[in-house]
Amino acid sequence: MTDADVRHTSRLIVLDPDDRILLLQYQAAVASDPEGAPPRPFWYTPGGGVDPGETSEQAALRELDEEVGIRGVPLGPCVATCEALRDRFIRKSFCRERYFLIRAPSNRIDTSRLAETDIDPVLDVRWWKVDDFIASGEFLIPMSVALLARRIVSGDLPATPIALD
Repeated sequence: MTDADVRHTSRLIVLDPDDRILLLQYQAAVASDPEGAPPRPFWYTPGGGVDPGETSEQAALRELDEEVGIRGVPLGPCVATCEALRDRFIRKSFCRERYFLIRAPSNRIDTSRLAETDIDPVLDVRWWKVDDFIASGEFLIPMSVALLARRIVSGDLPATPIALD
């Protein structure tokens, strides 16, 4: 695989003052079950592609503004990375993701620009208590994001970015 085949993305683990994580729910473009069951909606963190000439940090802040209207918030550290095929979206791509931590000053979001910046159907945008999300049985890509968020909420911030699976 060449670098041209890879989509570099910046993703955000956004936590509000109540330590809830912000997640977006998408309608899957393809079935998640090889037996032909209908596509299963999934949750994903805010974020998206790094544009030419943009750093991962700049992309993270731009995506945070575009998708959920949070601006003027300092970007926290890169807490995780992930390399994986993202095949539930309309456009499949192999992604090299960097996950940054954001501590939002409130739970106020503005999703009015989300439809103009995202080609995939967004079904819901919601703050979740991390343990409630884990117990819900909902599908998160990757699920290890919820486990990392639980770790961060408990006060254990990784000293270096961890690799998510």
